[in-house]
Amino acid sequence: MPNSSSAKKALRQSLKRRLRNRQQRSRLRTEVKKFRALMAESPSRADADQAFSRVAKIIDQAAARRLIHRNTASRKKSRLAALKKSACS
Repeated sequence: MPNSSSAKKALRQSLKRRLRNRQQRSRLRTEVKKFRALMAESPSRADADQAFSRVAKIIDQAAARRLIHRNTASRKKSRLAALKKSACS
């Protein structure tokens, strides 16, 4: 356990950040899973475009918050776009 007051405050801050990061990471993973499930059902082009734009926005937000690295975000979006393309053709 922390002894100094600054260490106690740092512990409180890190716990808050950890909870927030876990929630955001969970939301990101859930949205990606939903998108992949939708692509497995071979949706219409409009549904696929709408779902992709939603998941791409969430990925970009995660990268902006430094939850994931920007290259990781780019790679995820690229792979999901390729999945969308193959599912809609």
